[in-house]
Amino acid sequence: MRVFLRSKIHRARVTDSNPNYEGSITIDRELMQAADILEGERVLVADITNGERLETYVIQGAKGVVCMNGAAAKKIKKGDIITIMSFQITDRPEKAKKILLGADNTIQN
Repeated sequence: MRVFLRSKIHRARVTDSNPNYEGSITIDRELMQAADILEGERVLVADITNGERLETYVIQGAKGVVCMNGAAAKKIKKGDIITIMSFQITDRPEKAKKILLGADNTIQN
């Protein structure tokens, strides 16, 4: 078995950061559905703005919301552009879902 990219939300704009929350990333529920990411799922977040990378878990949010919570909010700030990636362990990889977002976190592709 190997680990493969399953889905990616590319160029999401962080709408808020909340260092006082326990942890996680809050993502618009429509974006989660489009990328086939579930609440509680572990994701890798890469910050295009500053180069930071971190792992966290997902919380479902309202339309347009991409919010970094807890310690992650110290590394990734409101306004940063990020890529959110989910992975799968399999011996039969499938083509990854790739979602490209516009400036207002709407799907462009």
